[in-house]
Amino acid sequence: MRKTQARVAVVAAFTLLAVTQAGATIIGGSVTGGTAFTGGGIFIKLFPPLANPFGPPNSVGSNNFQNNNLYGFDEDQNIVLPGPLNVNVGVSPLALGTTVASHYIFFDPSQSRTMVGTVDFDSDVLAIISSTGNLLASDFLANTGVNYLNPSNRGLEGGDSVTISGVRQILFDTSAGNPGDYVRVLTQFSPSAVPEPAASALLGIGLAAMGLLAKRSRSRAE
Repeated sequence: MRKTQARVAVVAAFTLLAVTQAGATIIGGSVTGGTAFTGGGIFIKLFPPLANPFGPPNSVGSNNFQNNNLYGFDEDQNIVLPGPLNVNVGVSPLALGTTVASHYIFFDPSQSRTMVGTVDFDSDVLAIISSTGNLLASDFLANTGVNYLNPSNRGLEGGDSVTISGVRQILFDTSAGNPGDYVRVLTQFSPSAVPEPAASALLGIGLAAMGLLAKRSRSRAE
């Protein structure tokens, strides 16, 4: 009976930990102007695997959405940079050892459209990566299982801009057609992507139970 209870505690601990670690770090956004706005565009947060309406499953970057909406999804969270990282907006390069949470934001209309919109985060914005080369160099921050198509065509065109408009907000002001506009936003350490105290406590209980089971097994073997 005790052995069964201990196993249940271990399973519950790791299950709750997995749920709390998946906390969202993009917390909202809106489309406020441009022909995308008049066409009914809104901001939508996505969760991998992406249910894109066009193209290969769980993919982005090659006319996969084709509408007036502004989209975003969280990539890898709270990663310590292994080396300096060049960015297009913000202090560049970000220093080795900086902890960042990564997010992918994009606008993929079915025809040439303009769009003004904002995206809000749960922690301070450090930088925006918007050039083809810098996006390629920072793809190690993705780690989502999403297929990033057309990597050589990413990056903003002349006249487009994505800026830091608030401590925890970016402003998207672009014109896009084929294959769309894609940027990566880096924020500071994200509090929503770490276990809450209750989950950490339950994990401790589960680990203790696991240790007790191992100890009993050794005792019986002796």
